[in-house]
Amino acid sequence: MLIYITVKSLGRRKNWLTRQPLQLTDTPGTLRELITCIVEQNVRQFREKQTDTSFIPYLTTDTIEEQAHAGKVGFEAVRDDRVPEEQQAVETALLAFEDGLYKVFLREQEVTGLEEQIQLAEGDEAAFIRLTMLAGRMW
Repeated sequence: MLIYITVKSLGRRKNWLTRQPLQLTDTPGTLRELITCIVEQNVRQFREKQTDTSFIPYLTTDTIEEQAHAGKVGFEAVRDDRVPEEQQAVETALLAFEDGLYKVFLREQEVTGLEEQIQLAEGDEAAFIRLTMLAGRMW
């Protein structure tokens, strides 16, 4: 199933990530399953980036245009040699949602609970909005 993901940080004017297609292997029934599926897929992609090294890195014109549209042009090199644990990453993402660090919207409707039933269809859009914490004193 193909859905589209948009990640937005309220502290920035532009989208942190533009609308990105995401191919899901399963159809999630709850928000917990959707977050789990997305995190597991991202961890796998990160691991592949860690092991995929080319002798002479280069950028094609198409790659430069795609990255410029997203807001950052670079070689996408991974400089961290630690290997992420899938289960720990999933638990962290779920805890962050429970703590209110980000909100999830499906078809412009907020999903408020991890066990809330969701109905995803081909081509649906999910938005993840990262909330910005304010710093300072109350008095």
